[in-house]
Amino acid sequence: MLPQSVLLLTIGIAFLFTVIISPIIIPFLRRLKFGQSIREEGPQSHQAKSGTPTMGGVLIILSIIFTTLVMAFKYEPMTMTSELFILLFVLIGYGLIGFLDDFIKIIKKRNLGLTSKQKMLFQLFIAVVVYIVLHNHGFDTTITIPGTEFSMEFAWFYGILILLMLVGASNAVNLTDGLDGLVAGTASIAFATYAVIGTYHHVDPEITIFSLAVVGSLLGFLVFNRNPAKVFMGDTGSLSLGAILATIAILMKLELLLIIVGGVFVIETLSVIIQVVYFKLTDGKRIFKMSPLHHHYELSGWSEWRVVVTFWLVGLMCAALGLFIEVGI
Repeated sequence: MLPQSVLLLTIGIAFLFTVIISPIIIPFLRRLKFGQSIREEGPQSHQAKSGTPTMGGVLIILSIIFTTLVMAFKYEPMTMTSELFILLFVLIGYGLIGFLDDFIKIIKKRNLGLTSKQKMLFQLFIAVVVYIVLHNHGFDTTITIPGTEFSMEFAWFYGILILLMLVGASNAVNLTDGLDGLVAGTASIAFATYAVIGTYHHVDPEITIFSLAVVGSLLGFLVFNRNPAKVFMGDTGSLSLGAILATIAILMKLELLLIIVGGVFVIETLSVIIQVVYFKLTDGKRIFKMSPLHHHYELSGWSEWRVVVTFWLVGLMCAALGLFIEVGI
């Protein structure tokens, strides 16, 4: 089991790095006029957020990379394994997709960057690379039902599962990123859950430390992203966070547990799917006042802070359930 001092040091380094560089990067983003464009069909209360610096995901990514490299050089049991390279590759790869998407939105002054087909193509490419690397290293392709001994060999279909998980998780977190502090809080809870499980199961220390680096980075980012937000993470942050959350689940062989631990992201995604399907089947009728689900509660009269805190609590309950199933706590 990793020493508690190492766990706390990882979170502390990531948190402090983010808190220190944010006051430098945020004004720089503002001077470059990298402001968020708010979609007109969204809640009218969000129009006041137009112009808030976006692409803050760069802060998160830099913090994760810095902390991971520091711990890799300072903590002897942690080495630059293929798993760590995969995590960094996915983090940077999906971060670049999000960065390009955000940059196009800023340049064109609209809430539309890459087309859905372009974004999907780039996401699939990175996922395919991840599968090839894992396949060449003889990665275990069995899937175990959480909390049981039952497992099933997926063989070649495991590659399809990787594609679905990386693309699905990245887009699910991206859909959830609609309120100040919502993703920063819920994602930090999910990553912390996998870190705790990794500590109990004695998985490669690289994966656990990487997870904690994400937690520290998100908590540091939350200092500036809480309502009223001084910076948004943008697609740069949300796409990369979702993808590395899925990658950690894959590397720890806890693929199906992601449905529970990432329950908030699953619910948000399902709300969009249900809304779209119902809208098409009923010639324009809606189940929710607006999707994703967090907007429904906003339009129902809830304050933004109340919605965010409620979703954090739901995330904590999902995390507790995941921990109970996997490690019995």
